[in-house]
This record gives sequence, structure tokens and C-alpha cells, in this order.
Amino acid sequence: MSTSLTAFSESIWKLKYQFSDPDGTPVDNSIQDSWRRVARALASVERENMRSHWESRFYDAMEGFKFLPAGRIFAGAGTGRDVTLFNCFVMGTIPDDMSGIFTHLREAALTLQQGGGIGYDFSTLRPAGALVAGVGADASGPVSFMDVWDSMCRTIMSAGSRRGAMMATLRCDHPDIENFILAKREAERLTNFNLSVLVTDAFMHAVDEGADWDLTFDGKVYKTVSAQDLWDQIMRATYDAAEPGVIFIDRINQRNNLSYCENINATNPCGEQPLPPYGACLLGSINLSALIKEPFTDKAELDLNELARLTATAVRMMDNVTDVSRFPLPEQKAEAEAKRRIGLGVTGLADAFVMCGIRYGSDASVTMTETWLKALRDAAYRASVDLAGEKGSFPAFDRDAYVKTAHIQELDADLIQDIARYGIRNALLTSIAPTGTISLTANNISSGIEPIFAMEQARKVLMPDGSHRTDRILNNAWRLYQKEKGLDAAPPDCFVDIQGLTPDDHLRIQAAAQKYIDSSISKTINLPADISYEDFVGVYRRAFETGCKGATTYRPTALRGSVLDAAPADGTRQEDGVAEPMEPVAAKARVGLVQDDIFYMTEPLERPTALPGSTYKLKWPESDHAIYITVNDIEQDGRKRPFEVFINSKNMEHYAWTVALTRMISAVFRRGGDVSFVVEELKAVFDPRGGYWMGGRYVPSLLAAIGSVIERHMVSIGFLEEVSESTGKQGPPGMTIDLADEDEVPDPLRDVVGASHKQCPQCGTPGVVHQEGCDTCLNCGWSRCG
Repeated sequence: MSTSLTAFSESIWKLKYQFSDPDGTPVDNSIQDSWRRVARALASVERENMRSHWESRFYDAMEGFKFLPAGRIFAGAGTGRDVTLFNCFVMGTIPDDMSGIFTHLREAALTLQQGGGIGYDFSTLRPAGALVAGVGADASGPVSFMDVWDSMCRTIMSAGSRRGAMMATLRCDHPDIENFILAKREAERLTNFNLSVLVTDAFMHAVDEGADWDLTFDGKVYKTVSAQDLWDQIMRATYDAAEPGVIFIDRINQRNNLSYCENINATNPCGEQPLPPYGACLLGSINLSALIKEPFTDKAELDLNELARLTATAVRMMDNVTDVSRFPLPEQKAEAEAKRRIGLGVTGLADAFVMCGIRYGSDASVTMTETWLKALRDAAYRASVDLAGEKGSFPAFDRDAYVKTAHIQELDADLIQDIARYGIRNALLTSIAPTGTISLTANNISSGIEPIFAMEQARKVLMPDGSHRTDRILNNAWRLYQKEKGLDAAPPDCFVDIQGLTPDDHLRIQAAAQKYIDSSISKTINLPADISYEDFVGVYRRAFETGCKGATTYRPTALRGSVLDAAPADGTRQEDGVAEPMEPVAAKARVGLVQDDIFYMTEPLERPTALPGSTYKLKWPESDHAIYITVNDIEQDGRKRPFEVFINSKNMEHYAWTVALTRMISAVFRRGGDVSFVVEELKAVFDPRGGYWMGGRYVPSLLAAIGSVIERHMVSIGFLEEVSESTGKQGPPGMTIDLADEDEVPDPLRDVVGASHKQCPQCGTPGVVHQEGCDTCLNCGWSRCG
């Protein structure tokens, strides 16, 4: 395969993986420089006299996009930056107490800050309404604490890091499972989480038998439901909103090579790595399409000898990553070093199929998947055994227990015998991850074991000056086919994209691959929007029956929208007879916004002399004085839209920022268009000093509370649709938001003349002094440190 980059792939490499100095001066001047940087870094832990040898071998593995280390490795290895080279982590077991919960929140923040995604099992937290004996109060439940994690993740992202990725799991027998299933039906809630239900074999049998199902915690039955009804709740939520996913957790633990020493209850955010507490996710992929000999001919085949050789090199490279990488937490480092698990997988599977004239989902594709992945599995285990002879087995290796585990028993007899004799370097070796931008960098090969998304796509590219251009990009196999056969060549029947596949086509490939993968697989089963609910449920049942460890589907819906658009053959769209560059559809549909007749304007709307509006009274627990929010509206073409905001209070501590907020929000409102993002941004603000629990929900800051008030007003005038019947989009339950009487709105300058100290946010008197690092009120005793 050529090492040259298409223009689009080069732009992705520069954006994501090119190493530059802090001032922007490139250190990597080409992708070859990036490969050399990574090879040198990973070879640095080899014996000194062998480093040059292994650096050359590692470079050769990456050259031509044959082996693709995961993005964390490609971007971070050899840069000296304080980042982790592991993509994701499953965090520690959350204790069911407030101190432990917030200790784990801190650990999550540190991990996200270094660029690692995280997975969490919230099943250890007591259900909402359960007694907290130590304080004589009721628990708020795991879903409410997920809101805290979500706010934290948003804050880390807003502080300049990449978008955080989190996975939350909850057992199917937890008393709050029904709340968990419905958690993301509320628009813009838990947007930084993927959700998955941990489904047990016992639950699936109860569904089959039409039996009752107990929801329990700590040995107590809180509720008994119909197993079938609960399954329908999961399926209906997934059908409508694409979440939660389903993880067959018993199967994961039964087939875990380390079942003798660990128990798994969560996965990384994309699901391909089920991991124990503090487990780390180390990923890399072999590009199968780069190993096809004589592509697009009757003699096309995958070079199995080259696959074995490349696999051995990749295993060594990935094993070295454990020794080179930094870790956000010492517990993660200890776990990674004790088991040295890696997740070597494949990408470009669908491209390899078409190069061999094979249709995705056909009998031939199933046979090839099993043949190729068995070869990769065996070569990976053989390489790890050889590595153990040189460097030693992973520290948690128990010879007798390990060779008796289910997956190891499926290896060839001679390989099992060698593991027993020589040990093995890595506890688990194979996983299939989504390869995303790595596959785009490799000239847009198909991702992981996914089918080709489209032969041609339109994607928007961010330019250095902040502008965008729209590029027409081709799937790599289709590009190579046209290069060889001519631009006018018609694609053969094997060239099929997601629009030409059935759910069973997806499932057959996933099930075939899972037989030879010791961890799990990130795979999305794309479904048509008009698939019936019964057929949709059948996909999940067949996933369970065919040995998959989980299932994730994507069906375009009004709630979730669509992800990408394929371009027509010429990459343009026609409007009034004029061809224009096609714009991609990459963002999910906004939920709750009434979009008809919204005007997008650059000049501010002119203010009439008088405007109608409403004033709301907000009671925030930190202050004895209410905050009053006035929102005035303008009528435009028969419908109301917010025009300006005023925020007022007796509490002078907030005076400066409320004036600034008033002016900024009003300036945005007066320019028209879709201004609902103001609500979203305010509600996402996380106060580092902490927010307040109100009505069973965590409100992360006073600004978030103000956002809820403005949102309520937008709903009341019809600018936003009312999405949630339970809250009416009027702020969290329990928050005091009332329409205010006009004569009670305070004068913002009253009672401050002659004040000698800062005003107290609790009692309102000017009696706050700063002592020993804390603000303290001499009148009421209120204090705040920091």
C-alpha cells in the first residue's frame, strides 16, 4: 500500500497526530516522521544493543499503514508530553458513601484531563429513596450521581481538553434500572455518557420464560417486575433513542482469561474492552486491506505469512507501550503492569473483502473473517509466549488456572501446551476497536470490522485560518479500484455500503469475529429508520443467541438524528440548477427547538419602545436573598422569541457578573437565530466549589440554575418545545422558581453605601472578612474557603 496521503487524510494527520512545538512549529514534517517518532519511543525500553533493530522493525510495521497504533499512541509517543498512551480506563469500584463517591469523581477528572476515556459501573450505589442511616436522609440514587460526573466531564472539556468519553453501566437487577433506562430520553442530559445495561443470563432466561424479576440491592428486594416488561423498556428506549446499549456480562466473565482473579462489571466507552477496576485499554489494529495480494483479481488473497509476521511485531510494540506510557493514577499503572493486557485488532476488513471480490455478510465473508481472525489470534498468542520466554510472564499469571479458562481451552493443543510450559507475556491480546480518525488518516479505509460506510462522502475540514472547506472523499478500496479500472468503471456487486446491508449481515460478521477475540468488539449495527420494533428486538435476541458479548445498534430517529451523509456520485447537490459543494450532516438533530420561521441574522434586532416579558424569582440555597430574572420577548412573524434578559438581587456579591451576564445574553438574543444554545451552555457550567442537591438532582452551579429559568421561559412562549413531562423543562424538581411580583424586585444598590466589608451571600450584611484563607461572615458565621 502506498505511503502517500490524500489531501483529506493529510489534513487529518496534521490536525490529530502531527507533533509540533508549543509555538506551532512542526517537529513531524511528514507522516513518516510520526512513524519514526513512535517507533523510536517504543523501542526505547528494549535492550540497548537491540534498540536500533526494533526501531527499524516497528517503523516497517507502520509504514504503508499496515499496523495502526491507536490514536493516543500515534499522537503522544515520543513527544514528552504528560499524557497517557492508553485510550481508556475502567475506574475503581465506587463505594456507597459520599466521601468515596467524590474521591472517585476526582480520580475520573484526573484521568479525563490526561486524555483517557473512562467507564464506570454505578451498580454499587444504593437506589433513590433508600435510607442513608448515618445522616437520616434518603439516597438520591446512582442516576443523580451520573449527573455529577457528566457536569465534571463538561468542565474538563471546557477547560481545553478534548471531549471526554464516559461509559456508565448498571445491572439489570438494580432497583433504579428503570430510571437508568430512561435517563437520556431527556434532551441534553448525560450527553458525555454512553449507557449500557449489564444483562445477565438469568435475566434473559426469565424473559424467555415470562417470569418475574426481582430488583435488589444489598440483599433487599425493592421491587418485583415482569422480566419481559423490563426487557421491553430497554428495547423501546434503544429503539427510540439509540441507548442504552446491552452488555451480556455473564458471557464476558465466563470467557475472560483472568476469570480466576478478577470480576468485570464495566467496559471502556466504546465497549470493546471489558475491564476490571482500574483496568486500562491499550489498542492497535492491523490493516487487513494492506495485506491483500493481487487485489481486484481472481487470485486476490490475504497474505497469511505477512499477517503472522506483522502480528508478532505489533504484539511487541503494544507490550512496550505499557512500559513507556504515563498513567493518570498509580492504581491504573499497577493494574496494567500486573496483567499487561493489550487489545490488538483489525481494521479495513470490509475493504479487504471487496479487494477479494467478497460481499460483506455473505457466507464467504463469514468464512474469511473466521480464517483471518483465527490466524491473527494464534499468531498473537504465539508471539506473547515467545515474549514471555525473553521478558517473563505477566505478574498475575497463574499457570494452572490460566490454561483452564474457556477461551484458552479453544486454542490449538500445541499452543496451550507451550503456554503451560513457557508462560505468556500478556493476559489478553485481542480486541476490535473503532478506528475512527486512524482509518481516515490511512486514506479512509473501512473502520474496524464495520462495512464500508459509503463509497463517497462529503466531509467538512477545518482550515488553519478557522474557515471550513468541504472535501469529497472516497473509500480507499473504491479509490484504488477506480485508479486501476478507470473512473468510469462500474463497481462490482461486492462493493456494498451500509445502505445495502441487512441487520443479519452485520450480526454474522460480529458473531464470526467474536469467536476469535478474547476481549470484545466495538461494532454498530446500522438499521433503517423504518425497521419495525419487533424486527429491532430480534437483532438483540440473535446477538445473544450467536455468542456476541454485547450489541449496539444505530437507527436514525427524531431524538438522535443521523450521523453522516453519503455524497452522491459527483459529490454535489443540485439547488435551482446550480451545483454546490455538498455539506455533511455531522451533528445530531437539536431536540426541543421549534425550528420553523427562525431567522438567522447578523445585525441586532431593533428594540421597540415597550416589550412584554416575565420576571422569575429564583431561590438559591447559598443565599438568603432571591435572584430575579426578567426575560423580555419580541414578536416576529406571529411568534415570540426572547429578546433580552435582566438579572437582579439584593446580594451584591453577584452584582458584577450578573450585569456582565445580562449584557452578553441580551446581545446574543438580539441577533436572532437559534439562541437555545445559551441555555445549554449555562446549564453545563460546573462550580468548582460545588453545587447543590435540589429535589433529588444535582444542580452544578447558580449559572446552571439561571439557565433552567431561561429555559422555562423559552418553553412558556413556545420558542422551545416542552420535552419532559416530569419537569416541564422548568428546572430541577425542588428548585424554587416562581413568577415574581413587580414590587418585590430589589434595587441593586440599596443598603451598600458605607459598607466596610464584603457582603455576605447568606445573610446579606456587609460583614465578610478574609481570615486564614477563608471568607467568614462576622454576622451569621457563614464561611467559604479558597
